[in-house]
Amino acid sequence: MSGDPAAHLLVVDDDERIRGLLQKFLVRGGFLVSVARDAAQARRLLTGLEFDLIVLDVMMPGEDGIALTRDLRRHMTTPILLLTARGETGNRIEGLEAGADDYLVKPFEPKELLLRINAILRRVPQARAADAGPKVLHLGAVRYDVDRGELWNGAEIVRLTATEAALMRIFAAQAGAPVSRERLVGDLGRDEGQAQERAVDVQITRLRRKIEADPKQPRYLQTVRGAGYMLAPD
Repeated sequence: MSGDPAAHLLVVDDDERIRGLLQKFLVRGGFLVSVARDAAQARRLLTGLEFDLIVLDVMMPGEDGIALTRDLRRHMTTPILLLTARGETGNRIEGLEAGADDYLVKPFEPKELLLRINAILRRVPQARAADAGPKVLHLGAVRYDVDRGELWNGAEIVRLTATEAALMRIFAAQAGAPVSRERLVGDLGRDEGQAQERAVDVQITRLRRKIEADPKQPRYLQTVRGAGYMLAPD
């Protein structure tokens, strides 16, 4: 973790054995780790503590991981990595649409979990010194502060997930020029492949809902046929 304070992770899984194994492995990987056995216990911990990332099992009795993700996204942007035993693309897409930043299909290699967690944490915008003059992109009623990595709608800050924040940084750095889906997949630290490109499309759809007056007819986050996506500020 290169001298940075250790990131605090919350692991939510109803299987006691898996919880214990994940906690042991992630602590060895240099993280602080808290565990919860279900959504209710996770909520209690989230009320009192700030976490850098949540590792969340999808299949839990009672409120499942996707429902919990959807609800948490209404008021927090903490990155969420879903663990799912179901490998079908539909379930993975459902998780991303609910607001997860990434997913990992069980069974997985513990090392891959570490790689995914570190990739997500790298995407979280770091607080930057605000001494440089603000560089702002105007997108109709919405504006994006490039230096701070913040999206504003009037006086209200628009909550962005770690992945959405990473996408905005990529697009802002190349405003007015198309960025290919392959490049987005690579820059977001995902593996290549059609399912991953589809996952990027889902994230773009969610980002458009936060930027566009009419997300179905995007004016600012445009699809450029055959070339990818482009941010076109005023």
